[in-house]
Amino acid sequence: MEAETTLRVDGEDLRIPIDPRTTLLDALRERAGRLSPKKGCDHGQCGACTVLLDGRRVLSCLTLAIAHDGAEVTTAAGLDHPVRQAFVDRDAFQCGYCTPGQICSAAGLLDEVAQGMPSHVTEDLEAEPELTREEIAERMSGNLCRCGAYVNIVSAVRQAGEAR
Repeated sequence: MEAETTLRVDGEDLRIPIDPRTTLLDALRERAGRLSPKKGCDHGQCGACTVLLDGRRVLSCLTLAIAHDGAEVTTAAGLDHPVRQAFVDRDAFQCGYCTPGQICSAAGLLDEVAQGMPSHVTEDLEAEPELTREEIAERMSGNLCRCGAYVNIVSAVRQAGEAR
């Protein structure tokens, strides 16, 4: 049985015919031709599929597209954010496979910090979280990098946070 969902992807309105069991990742890649989010583990463990869904970071491989009819989806390709340049400046990627998910996750975490949302390692819950190495590492922990560019990723996130 086919259904149809409407998504605003990277600023473009798309009507996408899908099977109701289709994940957001598969709808983006296979139906909308958006190849920025990557299919890594397909189990929500690596973060390569991370996108921003109505401004919040989500694992698109665990999200049903049909459940988000009318939503705004931003992939790394459509993201206009200082984190993109910071990843280049700080050499925060090696092979680049995880980079789109890392970039979306970093943009999402910077918005969370700007909104004052604490994480598990935030020490003072009354104050705005600071972009310490520990805070960034905790918030980026859902995004794996097989090449081990973590030190540079933390530097890139910090640079992007300062640029905002």
